[in-house]
Amino acid sequence: MEQTIYDTIIIGAGPAGLAAAIYTARGNLSTLILEKGPTGGQISLTDAVENYPGFPEPETGYELADRLQRQAEKFGAELKNMTVSEIRRDDRQFVVVADNKELTARSVILAMGADPRKLGVPGEEKNVGTGVSYCATCDGAFFRGKDVIVVGGGDAAVEEGLFLTRYCNSVTIVHRRDQLRASAILQDRAFAHEKIHFIWDSVVEEIVSGEKVEKVVLRNVKTNEIKDHPIDGVFIFVGHIPNTKLVEDLVELDDHHLIKIDLWMRTNIPGLFACGDCRTDAARQMASSVGDGVTAAIAAAKYVDELAAEAE
Repeated sequence: MEQTIYDTIIIGAGPAGLAAAIYTARGNLSTLILEKGPTGGQISLTDAVENYPGFPEPETGYELADRLQRQAEKFGAELKNMTVSEIRRDDRQFVVVADNKELTARSVILAMGADPRKLGVPGEEKNVGTGVSYCATCDGAFFRGKDVIVVGGGDAAVEEGLFLTRYCNSVTIVHRRDQLRASAILQDRAFAHEKIHFIWDSVVEEIVSGEKVEKVVLRNVKTNEIKDHPIDGVFIFVGHIPNTKLVEDLVELDDHHLIKIDLWMRTNIPGLFACGDCRTDAARQMASSVGDGVTAAIAAAKYVDELAAEAE
């Protein structure tokens, strides 16, 4: 039996991957999406999305992901729940090994995303989407007039903390050290802001909730003193873990293990594209990820067309 060669295989069914699939499939490219987890990626865990253009009323992340999947499948994209273990270049094609099966493609779009680094403390998982967040621009508006804490001390934590002051009554930055790691200009802005407060040398030991988040239990890392801190929401910014281990020996990565790309989402390997949260300098927003996916799809289609022209 002749082996199927897909025009493109997309790794990951988050917003970037699904948007890419809509465009490749609609452009008559045979398209296979491989996803090891739930469709939608991180967005599927979001209780209400209200900043996605064209949707004035909040939608659940699950519903938006489902819409994207149905639209991609409408145009002929195929989605399989499979775990990819290897991607290798074979002449001018790619071999994708998933669940011990070898699949062949003329182009590959990497859309594996990145997972927020978690604290791993009691109460964290339970309250994701209902009081615990890893994205201030996504969820800040839900905490209008509330008191929140931000966990972290780098650029992301301080930037998101400053953003939260637009909505929140107060923002308390909790950092395990006695000084921030953020850039000087961000530190100056944070220290000068009347809504931002700091708790130094401390880590979150537990997030306590009833029907909603009520408080965090903090431990001073120098004295081991334990104290409760009443709060309405917890925003965690202690880094992201890009899902790029799969391709660390294949493509060029930056110092944060994110995939380096150009403006057309092209990696240093011809025919291999990357989009969304796994690529360098991503905005980590659903709208920007969708745009990434569309760009990658257009670039992949052009690449496949060039291959066909060369073969004639």
